[in-house]
Formats: sequence, structure tokens, C-alpha cells
Amino acid sequence: MAVWLVLVAAAGGLTLWWQDSAEPQRHGWQESGPTAPLPEGWQSACADATPDEKGRALCFIRTR
Repeated sequence: MAVWLVLVAAAGGLTLWWQDSAEPQRHGWQESGPTAPLPEGWQSACADATPDEKGRALCFIRTR
């Protein structure tokens, strides 16, 4: 049983070591794709949205 535990611990350590050495290290913000464009006619769909005191309005658009 002790030999099995030592083998499992060693294999786990080697797996983590190999995995860390194979992956490039990324720090900070990750790159993302461009923002999806708004659908046609969004201006008319959001025309009745009431702006707040800073002039911002919230409008939900559902597409399929």
C-alpha cells in the first residue's frame, strides 16, 4: 500500500511539472474577439428607453 501511495504521489507531481513546463505562461488580460455588432433596427427598438440623470439608457435586444 505504501509503495502505491508513493507511486501515485510521484506520478501526480510529474504530471503537474510537465503540464506547467508545456503551457505558455499568460499574465494580465487575455485577448478577446471583437464585440458583436448590434442588429438592424436597434435604434427604433430602443427609441422609447428613458435615459437616467447621466443620459444613459438601458435597452435589451433579443435575437435568435
